[in-house]
Amino acid sequence: MIAAFSVAPSGTGRSDGSVHDAVAAAVKVVRDSGLPNKTSSMFTEIEGEWDEVFDVIKRATEAVAPFGSRISLVIKADIRPGYEGELEGKLVRLESAVHDLES
Repeated sequence: MIAAFSVAPSGTGRSDGSVHDAVAAAVKVVRDSGLPNKTSSMFTEIEGEWDEVFDVIKRATEAVAPFGSRISLVIKADIRPGYEGELEGKLVRLESAVHDLES
């Protein structure tokens, strides 16, 4: 499965509203997990088996807790049994399809 998630604290007390320190703590948990992952400006994607992916998301959420009084967590999952390497594979197929349309 691939899960895309976004986790951020609120009630941080920061005047600029920035949550980058909290997000960095969550991303470190994901990267340290050893599972395939990517982070963009809005979401972190992680690939693996259901239990291991959700364990990492839980630990990433817990890493954000010290940074605020509340936590917002958004998760979107693509569950496709029997497939691995889809974090990259889906993009390869997409780019090929775009290329075919441009030709």
